[in-house]
This record gives sequence, C-alpha cells and structure tokens, in this order.
Amino acid sequence: MIDLQALRSLAAVERHGSVVAAADALGFSPSAVSQQIKKLERQSRSALLERQGRGVLLTERGRALVEHGVRLLADIERVESMLSADDTPQGTFTVASFSTATRALFGHVAGPLAKEAPELRLEVSSVDPVEAVALVAHGDAELAVVHNWNSVPLEVPGHIVREPLCEDVADVILPREHPLAARTHLEPRDLLDEVWCATPKGAICHEALMRLFSAEGTVPRIAFTDPDFATHVALADDGAALALVPRLGRPPLPQGVVARPLAGEVPTRLVSAAYRRTMSASPGVRLVVRLLHDAANSLHGCLGISG
Repeated sequence: MIDLQALRSLAAVERHGSVVAAADALGFSPSAVSQQIKKLERQSRSALLERQGRGVLLTERGRALVEHGVRLLADIERVESMLSADDTPQGTFTVASFSTATRALFGHVAGPLAKEAPELRLEVSSVDPVEAVALVAHGDAELAVVHNWNSVPLEVPGHIVREPLCEDVADVILPREHPLAARTHLEPRDLLDEVWCATPKGAICHEALMRLFSAEGTVPRIAFTDPDFATHVALADDGAALALVPRLGRPPLPQGVVARPLAGEVPTRLVSAAYRRTMSASPGVRLVVRLLHDAANSLHGCLGISG
C-alpha cells in the first residue's frame, strides 16, 4: 500500500524543487523526506527523481504519481473533514494572512478561539495574498485571509473557496500642509505630479497603486518602496511622499497627516477567508472562519469598512 506521507513528500519536492526545500516546508529532515521517496521508488520499481544542477526534477513516472496522488490526497482530506465535522478542533491550525488583516482581525479571534477550542493552536503568518493562496492550495496552510482589489483581481485555483468577510477602502495619506489637504475628496488627475511610497513590486497593493491613474494614461512616480504601511504614513508625515493606505488595520494617524478619499471609482478591496474545498466541513476551518466573520462584523461602520 502506498504511504500517503511519502506521496505528500514527493508532491512537496515537485512544488519546491529540492528535497531540502520540501523538508523545510513539511517540517521534516531532508533525510526523512529522502527515505520516504526511496520507499515510493521501491514500490513503483522505478526512479521518481533525477538531479538537475543543485535541485531535482521528477521523472515522467514521478510526475504521473504526483498528478494522481494529489487527487487521492484531496479525496482523503475531504473524507477526513466530513468524519471530524462534529469534533472539537485540536492540533495546529496554520493561517496565512496579509499584515493589516492580521493586525485588525486576529487579535479579536485569538481570545474566543482559546475559549472555544483550547486544544487548537493557532499559528498566523503575514504574507502577500498571492503567496497565501499558494500556501493553502498546496496544503501548507489550512486557511488564508486575502484581499482582492476592485482594480486588481486575485487569481484563485478552482479547488479554493473564498468567503467574503468585509470590504476595505483605501485613502490617500498626505501631509496636513499639502495644498490638496483641504479638499474633502481628491481627483486622481490632481495627483499626477506627486511622489509616492508603494509596497514592493509584485504585491497586489503595489499593482492597485500603479493602476490609480490608468484613466489618465500614466502611472504614479514611486520614490520609496516598503512593505509596511506604517512606513508609508511616516513618510507622508515627513512630507517626503504620498501613500495609498487601506483603512483595515490602520493605526491612528499622526497629527501631521490627513486621509482623503478619492473621487470616482474608490480603491476598494474585498477581504475574504480562503480554504480548500475539501476542508469545507473541517471543524477548525468552520470555527476560525466564524470568528473572523465576528471580528469583521465588529468593524462595520468603523473607518468605512463594510460587510
């Protein structure tokens, strides 16, 4: 009979490109992963890996085994989720979230979760939504909290379910002494000559800022790049740059800046919980998602966030 953990290890090697990287992702030693794959090779009576430079590639037999094995693992996960639907969640529950959602939501989730499921250990890491989706899709996280800008769609595989939590609006942060600070709303065309701070290239929030002036046929001039919106606000406070900063998880602004909404199509992102369809009945998923809904509901009307 095929060892399911060995099958997971082989799939991880295909995904990460090396035994060492797969072992790190799975929490095993490289030697343990190697032994599991050698066991599969003995069972299949053929090589499943071949070396390429410093990494490895799957052979044709290895790719076929992973292709069929992933479907098998998904079916098993679905059955296990159904069988445990009425159980009390326990073990480690891994969440991939984006930073402002971690800050705004999970402080409200941790306390109730500890009371309702004291044997469930929550582990939350903050990553970009694209990476979060990949972690859930490949089974490296149970749940993701992601956002999808109205100007930048987030691609999600078909086996991933998204449950909307809330809508989050982004404002332009600018110095209080800026000539445009007295306005109640800002027109994008009035900001064409401004200097901006942005999140790193490839991040969804970066793409949302880059598309801010699409109707004007240009892009913003980026002088500063930093993943932390707190840095963006600080640069605006110093008069060095403007920033497009969402309201979710935004701390109180310093006295030296103001937040102004944009006129027209307001930059908005839909915040959702994402999980594998096979985990829809999982008691851990259902509990954490419910608590996330509660946390998001507590923000309704606060800073313009809506459900």
